[in-house]
Amino acid sequence: MSRDMIVVGMADLNVAASPGILTTIGLGSCVGIALYDGANKIAGLAHVMLPDSSQIKNNANAAKFADTAIVKLLSDMLRAGARREHIKAKLAGGAQMFAFNSSNEAMRIGDRNVESTRKILAELRIPVVAADTGATYGRTVELYAEDGRFVIKTVGRGGMTL
Repeated sequence: MSRDMIVVGMADLNVAASPGILTTIGLGSCVGIALYDGANKIAGLAHVMLPDSSQIKNNANAAKFADTAIVKLLSDMLRAGARREHIKAKLAGGAQMFAFNSSNEAMRIGDRNVESTRKILAELRIPVVAADTGATYGRTVELYAEDGRFVIKTVGRGGMTL
């Protein structure tokens, strides 16, 4: 790993300025939310586990939930020098990792995470410019503050850059 690589854990978020690289592993039903200000070369990455903090009693960790993580990540980026009007989003994850023969809404956690993420970003007027979400496989991502590259790696499926 590069010395400029910052690891973002599950239910975690962080911000980096160029030449920093943010990475998170193990995006199954979780969603990796990458925000990027290309003009100021500031990047932010959140690894969210759940769609909505209001449905959970133990919700003190803002990074755990899409609704609170995006707001905190945006705030942290602005404090680091990003400009709101330059910020764009890229998404990865939100997979259905296990097959269920049920229409139970609670089992659609990946879909619900993606839906919530897109809803919050739309409310904040942050455009989603690229996404690799859904399917049935996990992902590892890297976000490069230098140029906004969002590299997505999957086991047995290769990788892609958004």
